[in-house]
Amino acid sequence: MASETQEGDERSAVASQTDALGSWTRRRFLQHGGLAGASVGLAGSWIRPARAEPSPAPQIRRRVTLGRTGLEVPDISFGSFSLETEEDLVRHALDRGITHFDTAEGYTEGRAEEVLGRALRGRRHEVTITSKYWANPEDSAEHQMRMLDQSLRRLQTDYIDLYLNHAVNDVARLKSPEWQAFTARAKEQGKIRNVGMSGHAGRLGECVAYALDHDLVDAILVAYNFAQQPSFKQNVKRYLQELAASFDLVSPQPELPGLLARAKAQDVGVMVMKTLKGARLNDMRPFESPDRTFAQAAFRWVLSDPSVDALVVTMTSRGMIDEYVEASGSGPPDAEDLALLGRYEMRQAGTLCVMGCGDCAESCPAEVPIADVMRMRMYALDYGEPRIAAREYAALGAGAEACLSCSGAPCATACPGGLSIVDLNRDTHHRLARG
Repeated sequence: MASETQEGDERSAVASQTDALGSWTRRRFLQHGGLAGASVGLAGSWIRPARAEPSPAPQIRRRVTLGRTGLEVPDISFGSFSLETEEDLVRHALDRGITHFDTAEGYTEGRAEEVLGRALRGRRHEVTITSKYWANPEDSAEHQMRMLDQSLRRLQTDYIDLYLNHAVNDVARLKSPEWQAFTARAKEQGKIRNVGMSGHAGRLGECVAYALDHDLVDAILVAYNFAQQPSFKQNVKRYLQELAASFDLVSPQPELPGLLARAKAQDVGVMVMKTLKGARLNDMRPFESPDRTFAQAAFRWVLSDPSVDALVVTMTSRGMIDEYVEASGSGPPDAEDLALLGRYEMRQAGTLCVMGCGDCAESCPAEVPIADVMRMRMYALDYGEPRIAAREYAALGAGAEACLSCSGAPCATACPGGLSIVDLNRDTHHRLARG
């Protein structure tokens, strides 16, 4: 194990590298620390130097126009997935310059919208809001209008800037005449200003392509992270594979970068989510510095994609808001960002479900919704939201109960990342099943 001084020297060398990442070679990557210095061991850590004096409060530094919507939004927006009662948290985000808030009628069973409504009272004119509803093909336009009206009451507003069909993974939900009639009517009545879709599952590419083909969306919100960007793979994949021959960089939705570029060309707003690729922040804290964190590196990478307008991320504390906002308008990623992201990939190899992959979907004869079970596991263990995870898991019905009596053979080779699906599913069921 190298000394802390040696490790600090290597970190300084990485920080001083300002060449364009595209011109890197493997030799230079190793010379400047690689994954923050493979030679010092993956368990190494850096000592955070004390600040000489307090830094000014971070502020949003970059705002963008969200395609044809004309909405001006910050490059980093507030996600309310786990918002329960924290009105002060919303006001802190406002103080930091965050003016776009993303929610859904189902987030914390409607409480997220209620908290936003109270916290934004009197300041609605300063902000923009996204909300969502999971509209099934059989849901009537009248039912969908009632659900929208409930969201409007909870949000204490008479309009929503961007209203999305939530977590779309079936083209039929976009084709639905009821969804299309509802959104047209809601626009005419001024209850929604713009319409779109969100998605993060295996058929996301197909759904986005259909929406673009038929001009059904003003904006999209999709799962997208650094490992899906060609630039990241070009710079790190060869090195990682040589370092660990069993490691591979699985890239779900390989068509997604091209679809996002197409959306941009059609003036459709592009917002992205789940940019932290699992959000295992605690795994990365020992390798961060006060001025650079894994989350900030991940944000810089995804925001450097010219097809991406902005990102949405769940924020659960004032410290998290400040950390995330610090990445706003901070420019393109650099060598040290690559080191943090590469280290994260190495630490998560064989342990993290690649969201949107979908390769396991048809492998279970008992029809266990493997990807959904893995997502609930992520909510519980990575997001630190076991109550939300248990509630969402209950909505799956039997969930992974069939895995308890299964040998694991049917799905044994289904995961391209090498996950032991049956073991993880069993553990998830034991953690989240009620009763």
